[in-house]
Amino acid sequence: MSMWKRNLYICWFGTFVTAAGMSQIIPFLPFYIEHLGVHDTASVERWAGIIFGSTFLISAIVSPLWGKLADKYGRKPMLLRASLGMAIVIVLMGFVQNVYELFALRFVMGTVSGFISSAVILVASQTPKHKAGWALGVLSTGGVSGSLLGPLIGGFIADYWGIRNVFFDTGFLLIVAFLASLLFIKEDFKQPKNSSPSFHEIRKMIPNSLMLISMFVTTFMVQLANMSIQPIITVYVKELSHNLSHVEMISGLVVASSGLASVLAAPFLGKLSDRVGPRKVLLYCLIFAGLVFIPQAFSTNPWELMIFRFLLGLATAGLLPCINTIVKKMGPSSITGRLFGYNQSAQYLGTLGGAVLGGQLAAIFGIKYVFFITSALLLINAGWVVYSSVIMSHYQHSHKEVHS
Repeated sequence: MSMWKRNLYICWFGTFVTAAGMSQIIPFLPFYIEHLGVHDTASVERWAGIIFGSTFLISAIVSPLWGKLADKYGRKPMLLRASLGMAIVIVLMGFVQNVYELFALRFVMGTVSGFISSAVILVASQTPKHKAGWALGVLSTGGVSGSLLGPLIGGFIADYWGIRNVFFDTGFLLIVAFLASLLFIKEDFKQPKNSSPSFHEIRKMIPNSLMLISMFVTTFMVQLANMSIQPIITVYVKELSHNLSHVEMISGLVVASSGLASVLAAPFLGKLSDRVGPRKVLLYCLIFAGLVFIPQAFSTNPWELMIFRFLLGLATAGLLPCINTIVKKMGPSSITGRLFGYNQSAQYLGTLGGAVLGGQLAAIFGIKYVFFITSALLLINAGWVVYSSVIMSHYQHSHKEVHS
């Protein structure tokens, strides 16, 4: 087996266990905050928002730094740094005695996290260009699969052995990811001559900075769209359930349906992007995702919503892998880490902004309007991608004429 393909499978495994571990914690943060002595419902919600958001805010700030170090010292050290750092911090979370200690550790975790983004950089930098879409699509299924299974595992552990053991289990999974990366990841890294180019020098290395910026904006919008709905989807399911029983189980099925669709569709869309180009696949997936948000607002029962969420998952499966493929091709390999660091910052900011935006829009206008506004944002973004592509094609045509 070639080195890049072997590293892809190891990164898939590490991404899977990392996502499974992290998704065990997020759903139970409010319960843990209550366990730490905060009993007022409004205070629990406020602390949950602060503790959840702080990690992503700090991650958005430090991601370009880790990308810069990945270009300078290699991608494998970043995998080891992130997995071991997160393992230590999350295990310590299992011992905290108050909400202030938990907040401090979540803050620290934001500075050391980044295993999945480091895995994307490693796979993108090693995979042959004609296989990049497929490889990044396969890698994305590891994160989605882990995110689907994580809450089930976390719920079982919290119910039978106590909520603190969820943190110890997550720490163990991250240690497994660390050991897998340490023992099996191979990287033939050669430090480039100019290993720390300035931002101005990086711009000179990129043929069309407008297209790159449009990818950062698209990453932000895609994550904003996903996260604007994610925190309130269970509330919407409850509204649609009327007199149905087992609302919690139905909510879990609705949430899981989009993830299942993404796992099924991502490798196929990755192969398709290698054949027809990632920009075409990205554009059609953006349009389809924007359109399929609309009927979700008109769902009359959870089963209709589940079908539309499944269709949404088919579209979102092609979004981030296509963006990553385009970003990989936008500049030389010596700055791949820095470019992905900027893109990861956009993703973290989208996660943070979406969680805040969705809750506020739902509170002011109602949940249905969150779907309409999210749809409009994605369709506008599709237009932006078309505009950037036209400008890029015009630039390339003019560049060829000048040289000829």
